[in-house]
Formats: sequence, structure tokens, C-alpha cells
Amino acid sequence: MMPMLRLAAAALAGLLFGVGLAMSGMLDPARVRGFLDVAGAWDPTLAVVLAGAVAASGLGTALARRLRRPVLADAFDWPTRTRIDRDLVLGAVLFGIGWGLSGFCPGPAVAALSGGALPVVVFVAAMLVGMAAHAALRRPRPSR
Repeated sequence: MMPMLRLAAAALAGLLFGVGLAMSGMLDPARVRGFLDVAGAWDPTLAVVLAGAVAASGLGTALARRLRRPVLADAFDWPTRTRIDRDLVLGAVLFGIGWGLSGFCPGPAVAALSGGALPVVVFVAAMLVGMAAHAALRRPRPSR
């Protein structure tokens, strides 16, 4: 029963996230690029979306920290790494370049797949190839 309930909760959260992305305009690459173009024709509307996301995340985290355990799991899975290292910086730079060039980040891109537009399909395919390449390159190699 619990795995089905967890799956249903995850599906509902994903649906809510996707609807929020669509309503906020985050699925429109032109709007996202306009938001990132701070030196040109800057579109500040997504700053409101970002502020709302930060507020919701902050409230959710504050609530979760007061609970002994999650409702649908045995324990919380809090991040343990707090150091800013080379991999984190390189990943953030690659993410930013990809976001700026395409106007998509992973969540909105997956949500935008529902529209079936070819640029979205190409972006998601490239993202999956990149994820597979990262997994292959990061796999620990046996010592000799």
C-alpha cells in the first residue's frame, strides 16, 4: 500500500509542478531567455516566479525540519555535502550555459514535452545523453 501511495503523491506533486511551470510561463524559452538577458531586453516577470518558489521551498523546509519523519518514508534524505567544489561550479556553469542557450532547464523541458515541439524533444534527448555520459564517466574504475 505504501509504495502505491508514495507513487501517487509523487505523481500529484509532479503534476502540480508542471501546471505551475505552464501557468508561470516557464515553458516558453523566449520568456526564459528574456529573463536571463539582464543587459538587454530584460523580462522581470520570472523573478516573481522565482520569489514564489523560494518562499514555498523555505516554508516547506521549515515545516519538514519540525517533523520527526516524513509522512510517506522512514526518514528524511537531507543533503550531506555542503562544500562548494570544482564539480559543483563546473556543473552550475554548464547548466547556466545550456539554460541560456536553449531557454530550458530540466523540469520545464520535461513538462514541455507534452507539447511535442521538436526543439524540446531534441533538448530532452541531449539532456538524457549528457546524463548517461556523466554516469559513465563518473563510474568508479577498478584499481589495478
